[in-house]
Amino acid sequence: MLPGGTHPDYHVITRELIRYHDKTGKSKGIDLSINVIRPELIEPANRKPGMGRGKVFVVEQAETMNAQAQNAMLKTLEEPHGRTLIILLTDQPESLLATVRSRCQMIRFASLDDALVRKELEKRGIDRTLAVDAAALAEGSLGGAIRLIEDGVIEPAKELTGRIDALLNGRTTDDLPEWFKAAAEAYAVKQLERDELGSKDAATRGGLTLYLTIAARRLRTRLAEGVDPEALERVCQAIDAIARAEMYLDANVNVAITFQQLAGALNGTLAPV
Repeated sequence: MLPGGTHPDYHVITRELIRYHDKTGKSKGIDLSINVIRPELIEPANRKPGMGRGKVFVVEQAETMNAQAQNAMLKTLEEPHGRTLIILLTDQPESLLATVRSRCQMIRFASLDDALVRKELEKRGIDRTLAVDAAALAEGSLGGAIRLIEDGVIEPAKELTGRIDALLNGRTTDDLPEWFKAAAEAYAVKQLERDELGSKDAATRGGLTLYLTIAARRLRTRLAEGVDPEALERVCQAIDAIARAEMYLDANVNVAITFQQLAGALNGTLAPV
C-alpha cells in the first residue's frame, strides 16, 4: 500500500493530472487529453502489476476525453495486458466515440433514495436541514450532494427556486442575468480554491450550466405538480429557453448576451397574459 492507503495497482485518472505532465505548468485541464491518458492509463495498463494479480483504472468524467485520447486507448481497451479492469465513469455515454462504447460493457447505476442520501449525509455530521436540501438537489447521488454542499450551492439553489416560483406567479425578475452571473462567479471561486490552475472561464460556465439545470428542474417539477392549462405552454417555452441557453454556453456564445436573452424569454413566457 502507498501512503494514504492507495494501492499501486489502483489508478484514478482525472483531467487535473495534466499538472504532472505539462512541463509549462500552464495547462487548464479543460479536457482529458492524450497527455494524461497515455502515461496514466495506456502505458501502465500494458505493464505487469506491481503487486497482486491485476490492475484497476478508473477514468473520472470520461466524457471529457478528447477524440485523440479516446482513439489512443482503443487497443488498450480491446486487449489490456493480463488482468486489467478499466472503468470509464460518465453520465454522458453518448459523448464517447462509438468505437470506445463498442469495446465497453455498460453498467447503469440507479439513483439512491433521497432518504438514504440524507441519512448518509447526517452520518457525516451534516446538519439535517442542509442534508435534506442537498439530497433533494443531488438527484440520488451521495457524492453529488457532498459536492454541492462543499461548493456552496445549496442556498443559491433555494434562492433560484424562489425566483422561478415568482416568475410562475407572474412577477418579473429583471435582475436575473446579474443573479446568474454572481452565483456562477461564486461557484467558480470554489472550483479555483480546489484547483488553482483551473480555468476561471470554464468554472464560471460550469456554474451557469449547473444553475440552469436547477432552474429547468424546478419548472419540470411544477409541471408534474400541475399548472393552469393556460400556463402549460408558457412553462414549456421557458424550459426550451433554458435549453437554448445551455446550448449557447456549450457553443461559447458570450455569457452576458446568453443570459440577457434568457431573462427576456423567461419574463416574456412566464409573465401572465
